[in-house]
Amino acid sequence: MTADDSFGRLDDDDYPAYTMGRAAEVLGATQGFLRAIGEARLITPLRSAGGHRRYSRYQLRIAARARELVDQGTPIDAACRIVILEDQLEEAQRINAEYRRATGSPDPTATA
Repeated sequence: MTADDSFGRLDDDDYPAYTMGRAAEVLGATQGFLRAIGEARLITPLRSAGGHRRYSRYQLRIAARARELVDQGTPIDAACRIVILEDQLEEAQRINAEYRRATGSPDPTATA
């Protein structure tokens, strides 16, 4: 891998650039929190050659949303389920919007 290849990955939201310690620091959470949301299968960190967990920016955004819910008093399993459902809803809305554009159908949620 060349230096140019490495720098190109800095803009990749899916590149696992953060160690567990750094990810926890960025989130203001504990490493145990990251393990817990991993066990709940909200996110699955990649593993380095040495077996260490590595997180992407996309995964940190998901973890931050879960932490926000937990900080509001939601149990961690419920917070993970909420985040998964929010993500599924967002994806379904995106697919519906693409379908409407492709077929020329009006957006039923748009106001006149």
